[in-house]
Amino acid sequence: MTNTHVDYQLSQLDQLEAESIHIFREVAAEFEKPVLMFSGGKDSIVMLRLAEKAFFPAKLPFPLLQVDTGLDFDEVLSTRDSWVERLGARMIVATIDEAIKAGHVVDDGKTSRNRMQIGTLLGAIEENGFTAAFGGGRRDEEKARAKERVYSHRDDFGQWDPKNQRPELWSLYNGRIHAGEHMRIFPLSNWTELDIWSYIHREQIEIPSIYFAHEREVIERDGMLLSVGPEIQPKGGEKIERKLVRFRTVGDRTQTGCVESEASDTAAIIEEIAVARVTERGATRGDDRFSEAAMEDRKKEGYF
Repeated sequence: MTNTHVDYQLSQLDQLEAESIHIFREVAAEFEKPVLMFSGGKDSIVMLRLAEKAFFPAKLPFPLLQVDTGLDFDEVLSTRDSWVERLGARMIVATIDEAIKAGHVVDDGKTSRNRMQIGTLLGAIEENGFTAAFGGGRRDEEKARAKERVYSHRDDFGQWDPKNQRPELWSLYNGRIHAGEHMRIFPLSNWTELDIWSYIHREQIEIPSIYFAHEREVIERDGMLLSVGPEIQPKGGEKIERKLVRFRTVGDRTQTGCVESEASDTAAIIEEIAVARVTERGATRGDDRFSEAAMEDRKKEGYF
């Protein structure tokens, strides 16, 4: 008898895509008011693309939320607006300045605007009554994020307890919450930076131009190359240099460094990332360098 059975196996990217789409559909079915945190960076764009696939041809069944520090790169905001317009999505922008006026955040003149995102985010979640918030965090990024579950419980103060998480055996998720609590959902938990770029390359996804090599005026500070601008000017013996650079991650201009690179397309970036030995946050995010537990401390308070 002729064997007509053909083994069918998904590629790694297809498996990751299927898992993420399953998570989106589970959350949409289980939670009353989900929201997708969308910054316009590569991870949140991939997350949005997966959400688009999960519910196509219908529109997204939840709004998008950005926490705006007022210090985002113009190229990132432009790409954010392009995606929102194309999808016809509802976009909520929670700004730190509005959070200060509302009393959710106190500006003491010392705390960085990046850290002030915590109160701004928690205020937006409470004000809108969101019960689940999708985030683009990946376990390979940083030690604290490696501790996260896909469904990450937040108490009625918006805080995270890494020692009190729910088991997720056989990809079964427990989304039960009490009044005032919410869940952070991480559909990209099992993805790596290399997976993200491979997916962007395969899907030909629109991302901000600053992820690709370009000339920029920079200064070297604390082992990072920071982009010269109104908030970043040379001090002490620092000198302004013009270099060919790109950003591996994007965020607050005052805290996000770039790396020297000649990678001008996704294929070249994939080759570059394949041999990298430091994660993008470890290499270029100043807010993660304050202490070994900097990210975990912020997450316990309610950070992304």
